[in-house]
Amino acid sequence: MATVDITGEQFASTIEDNDIVLVDFWAAWCGPCRQFAPTYGAASDKHADVVFAKVDTEAEQQLAAEAGITSIPTLMAFREKVLVFSQPGALNGQQLEQVIEAVKGLDMEEVHAHVAKARAEAKEN
Repeated sequence: MATVDITGEQFASTIEDNDIVLVDFWAAWCGPCRQFAPTYGAASDKHADVVFAKVDTEAEQQLAAEAGITSIPTLMAFREKVLVFSQPGALNGQQLEQVIEAVKGLDMEEVHAHVAKARAEAKEN
């Protein structure tokens, strides 16, 4: 599967409608972003079961701000609508594979239980 460019309007539905979504926040002027792009593209070809989205932070400044992006490239990973990974900096192919395999290997019952507990504690405070 090739990478897909998404906008602010598509962001939520992309996360909600797919099991695993990786999001690369990037900009054309960013050297590390351009270096990471082929690595990200190659991984998208290898993992057809994962959506590889790209957000141009110049065109989607509001979305980047809402996502808390302060450095690019930033890679986020969502699984079952939960943000499970977020890290700035370009990854090499091996590092990206490790992230993808870790996301695929998550015990989502445990993750959802942790999220529910954190939400309940936040309501108490």
